Amino acid sequence: MAAAARGCPPAGSGDRALAELLLEFSRAQYRAKDGGGAAAAKVERIERRCLELFGRDYRYSVIPNLHGEVCAHYPRYIVLLERDAGRDPYESTVQVGKLQDLINRSKMARCRGRFVCPVILYKGKHICRSATLAGWGELYGRTGYNYIFSGGSDDAWADAEDISEEDPALRNADSQLFDKVRGHDIKLLRYLSVRYICDLMVENKKVKFGLNVTSSEKVDKAQRYADFTLLSIPYPGCEFFKDYKDRDYTAEGLIFNWKQDYVDAPLSIPVSLTQSLNIDWSEYQSWDLVQQTQNYLKLLISIINSDDDSGLLVHCISGWDRTPLFISLLRLSLWADGLIHTSLEPSEILYLTVAYDWFLFGHMLVDRLSKGEEIFFFCFNFLKHITSEEFSALKSQRRKSLPPGFTLEEICMLKQKDRGSTTSLSSDFSLGMESSPGASGSFTYEAVELMPAGAQAQAAWRKSCASSPQAVLWSRAQQSEDRLPSTGVVEVKSSSSSSSTHSDNFLRIGSSPLEVPRSRLVSASDRESRLEEVRSAFLASYSRTIGLKAVPPSPSGAIGGLLEQFARGVGLRGSSTL
Repeated sequence: MAAAARGCPPAGSGDRALAELLLEFSRAQYRAKDGGGAAAAKVERIERRCLELFGRDYRYSVIPNLHGEVCAHYPRYIVLLERDAGRDPYESTVQVGKLQDLINRSKMARCRGRFVCPVILYKGKHICRSATLAGWGELYGRTGYNYIFSGGSDDAWADAEDISEEDPALRNADSQLFDKVRGHDIKLLRYLSVRYICDLMVENKKVKFGLNVTSSEKVDKAQRYADFTLLSIPYPGCEFFKDYKDRDYTAEGLIFNWKQDYVDAPLSIPVSLTQSLNIDWSEYQSWDLVQQTQNYLKLLISIINSDDDSGLLVHCISGWDRTPLFISLLRLSLWADGLIHTSLEPSEILYLTVAYDWFLFGHMLVDRLSKGEEIFFFCFNFLKHITSEEFSALKSQRRKSLPPGFTLEEICMLKQKDRGSTTSLSSDFSLGMESSPGASGSFTYEAVELMPAGAQAQAAWRKSCASSPQAVLWSRAQQSEDRLPSTGVVEVKSSSSSSSTHSDNFLRIGSSPLEVPRSRLVSASDRESRLEEVRSAFLASYSRTIGLKAVPPSPSGAIGGLLEQFARGVGLRGSSTL
């Protein structure tokens, strides 16, 4: 389908900003190392908008990458989220000066210098992204490697600082070189408190022209990453999404061919991380694209909801196709639950994840569109498949609070008693506080009757509640204090890190907790409506700017499924079950 009204953004500042972003995204690939250029003013507006949206809910610092000196394909302003500016008690312990020093030391360890970078802060944990580990070819070949790996375009590893030819490590044995660069990478991971590493590669090592050009933690011969929890969750690369486009943008029934010669990475997940998910992981090769993406997302949400304070790293090969897919889905899912970016509206969180997670981190949309590899479109159209509570981070939090012998569904059938009161409950019962949205976003609290402890009493309780029309959601209590708006403070700081011999120049953004609206927990229906609103906004803007390529008509002449979705997205048709 040709782009509809190309260059004519829809009305409304949010829609207009998103349309301008998508147009810029579809015309040129972002590179921090390119600096100015004809589109510099547009890119600067995108960057400023991202910083403003991050600042709504978080105190953060910025690591400058103005000319790609840190990484040629990362944002010019790399954001380190330090603390939720709301009532969230969690705070990152990471100091930006030390982080910058570790980044400079470790960046050679990973493909294209795409180092481990924190992008989401959730309950004090850093969710990070990166490329996979660099192999022998990249460490020694540098510009020659990039020429091969990028298909002929020199991505100029030499433009970013690499190990000098005079560095003794280059004259030592391979193992000593890997000890050095991967040792710095491990220090960075530990500093960010990352414990879980999720590898999306379908290969153990990426091979080009018979050469191992990248590696991965799971096949590190020296077992340097043995102290981390490694998960091999192979997921099809961007080439597979041409099949998605060719099937009229239909992911249902689309199954990856796991018998291809280059596919040698089996699914491997520690049993301790799968027990609560009720998923038969042995069947992963029979899953279609929808089920595979759903199950992987459930796994990631379960990991970040664990009781420990460990962070998560997600990566594929280069870290700019499959990686932003799951980072974006995580960000949107947690936002839909009211757990992160709580003050952002649907149009704003959509803008932030498109701009920061995809555009500024170097997704090659122009190239992918030319090849029909529409993984970017798939990400946002896929939101319709994760609207239910089974993908909610709140669900697992609720399950941890369940009394023994009862299911979540039974808890949700609790009878109300002494509404509005927290007294006069029998000692045989425990008290749960329900936070439910009230007018103007406020919360009300209800005392609810829980079940008696005995088995017979539990059975009687189940029977009495089976026909009860009253039900409440099991949710953790939230503070209800009102907050007043306040103006954030911008501080430009230059300091020397205690762990570094060079000066660290970075921006620190301070914002008062009073600046942010209260955190909000949402119901399953709220989650669905929020994600559907994001998806609809994306479809409408995408159809007006980029559009979809025509799919050959079927023999029956039936209209393509996605054309129908677009018609709905721009308001030409009513909603349906699609």
